[in-house]
Amino acid sequence: MNLPVTVLGIDIAKAKFDVCLIKESGRAKHKVFQNTRHGFEQLVAWLASHHVSGLHACLEATGSYGEPLALFLHEAGYLVSVANPAAVRAFANAGLARTKTDKIDAELIARFCSAQQPKAWQPPAPELRELQALVRRLDALVEMRVMEENRLWSGRLD
Repeated sequence: MNLPVTVLGIDIAKAKFDVCLIKESGRAKHKVFQNTRHGFEQLVAWLASHHVSGLHACLEATGSYGEPLALFLHEAGYLVSVANPAAVRAFANAGLARTKTDKIDAELIARFCSAQQPKAWQPPAPELRELQALVRRLDALVEMRVMEENRLWSGRLD
């Protein structure tokens, strides 16, 4: 696979995401964005300000938090990989990385992307994404029901 030299590591969370851009020179540039559509647009503008054209973006599979960003970047024409967190952790352990912050994780993911060149991610079909969202919502409702039943049960004296 012939990948772009510039890589972007993304450490994603519910409200924000940290990025680390590593260009040909090997220097790392860091930035934090809100995990919203506006934040995604700001990221693309930030990439343009750094004259990034060919890019391999990589983030860990984190459930529903990263999928909208991965989809946005894919639709913007960037190569995107969604890596298994265990593979990134093994890469970190091999490099004896001990400190853990969002900024360091973003750089670790970028270096993992550069070294391992994970396969390109393809977004699921819209119907499958909708089904996945429904299943996630059903799981959340079931969990809330169990919590409520447990709460009610703990108040009983029988």
